[in-house]
Amino acid sequence: MKRSIFIAGAFLAALCMADTAESDIELRHRWVYVSANMLVEKNVEELLPILERVSKAGYTGIVLTDSKFTRWDTLPKRYHRNVSRVREACRRLELDVNACVMPIGYSNGLLSKDPNLASGLPVKDAPFLVRGGKLVPDDTSVKLLNGGFESSKANRPTGWSHIDLPGKIAFIDTEIAAEGKVSLRFQDIGTHSAKHGHGRANQRMTVQPFRYYHLSASVRTKDFNTNCRVQLTALAKGRTLVYARQSVKPTQDWERLHVTFNTLDNEQIYIYLGVWGGKNGTIWWDDVRLEPAGLVNLVRREGAPFVLKSEDGETTYVEGKDYAGARDPKLGRRRWAGDFSEWHDSPSIAIPPASRLQEGDRVLISYYHTALIHGKQAMCCMSEPKVYEILGWQVERVKQYVQPDGYFMSHDEIRVQGWDESCASRNMTPGQILADNVKRCVEIIRRRDPGKPIYVWSDMFDPTHNAKDKGKYYLVAGEGPWYGSWEGLDKDVIVVNWHLFPRDRLEALKHFAGRGHRQILAGYYDGKVERIRDWLREAAQVEGVVGVMYTTWRRNYKDLEAFSAELDRVASKGGRKKEFP
Repeated sequence: MKRSIFIAGAFLAALCMADTAESDIELRHRWVYVSANMLVEKNVEELLPILERVSKAGYTGIVLTDSKFTRWDTLPKRYHRNVSRVREACRRLELDVNACVMPIGYSNGLLSKDPNLASGLPVKDAPFLVRGGKLVPDDTSVKLLNGGFESSKANRPTGWSHIDLPGKIAFIDTEIAAEGKVSLRFQDIGTHSAKHGHGRANQRMTVQPFRYYHLSASVRTKDFNTNCRVQLTALAKGRTLVYARQSVKPTQDWERLHVTFNTLDNEQIYIYLGVWGGKNGTIWWDDVRLEPAGLVNLVRREGAPFVLKSEDGETTYVEGKDYAGARDPKLGRRRWAGDFSEWHDSPSIAIPPASRLQEGDRVLISYYHTALIHGKQAMCCMSEPKVYEILGWQVERVKQYVQPDGYFMSHDEIRVQGWDESCASRNMTPGQILADNVKRCVEIIRRRDPGKPIYVWSDMFDPTHNAKDKGKYYLVAGEGPWYGSWEGLDKDVIVVNWHLFPRDRLEALKHFAGRGHRQILAGYYDGKVERIRDWLREAAQVEGVVGVMYTTWRRNYKDLEAFSAELDRVASKGGRKKEFP
């Protein structure tokens, strides 16, 4: 009891000290994060008055990002003209411009130069068959049971488990079907599962490691609340294999959802379909199919070899002689260069007349394909030399056309890495590869534009965030894959810290401060402006916090003035100390 009283007293004393302590933070930098497609004239016209507000509200600069910063050579003159307009406006308003470069986490722009630089996942000895003069997938090792839900008992489809509340949420519908005679219907989910909104079904499957599959299903809705997660996915122990955002309309006729996944190093997986966070209305599922994904999003480069062997492994066939070139012409070319698709028709490989392969021969193919996160995010392979050529080219063009006051490295949420030969042959963890990458990126900037400050997002170098020592991280190889990545950051790189989660927020600040980094807090995130108070109060406990950034992912600038006023309340502009409220 006495110990409890002592601890409570100590806590209250510390709290009082925190409330009355003066801030040592000198907010020399007050920034606004600006993401803009400057190819569109309207966007620039809308941005210019926002910059006026940014200056008037007391901010000192912006972080400017545009995915087209890797496409200077393919853009019309109006893009260069629009960039110049934005740059000149910032000069007139005395706003620093810190340009985003090094698109390592969101690499679609970089991959517009060469989509085969995408990070690859391995497929090992996938069976194919020579049929009709072409190689076609022939993997019979897995079979989804009862994908049409035709067999069932008491609203429980045979072969499926984890059916949420059969007869209340889940029903076998004998009147509506996409194919066959029945479908699986979920209705009024929120009424019967108010806490979680679950309406799901799953099927456990034994699989071969490192196989590549296409999972699809037909979906129909009526008055369905779409403010929830509709998913068709595959899970394994400790890892999700599918990161796709699937959307349905409130009311729609049958439409097909498509996802792809690699089994990676797993021998058992779960196929899931259904709703998380469901509320009202009705959704039907039918005609669920699982099939080999073939060569969709095939990656071809030296570090991602393509090997075609006989079924017994004794013969290795020669590309160009025994089979035509294996390529996916739609890789990163859905609507424009750098735009990847989750699923499209699999490319075929033709068998020339002089080939040693004959009709009916079964072969094994090992290859690499890339994977998308949330439907569109693609990542480059950090071990490919050509990546660094493109990054150097990008910095040179940004220097020429943007003339930035600083460079902001976009190392953020790197979610696929470490599996292809380019990485595996280095015998390094992903964290070590990232440490080497960020060191090389800094060198590229310093060599091309010496003396300019360099900034980087915090998450991939933060052991309390994405660089933990344990756990899986998306589709990155290994356990705690990014741990130790911070070893590649020299102390002159300024960390833009976006660890907003209160539990570990102070530890994250201490981690970078202990390494001698200056830090800028990336606050707001389209939330309440007053949330910055507690973070600044914590930041006063470490050395080297030099600024704050108004960070919006939704281009939401309505709170610019209110956020700046909040900063004035807790730390005065120009470095004068002021008590926290």
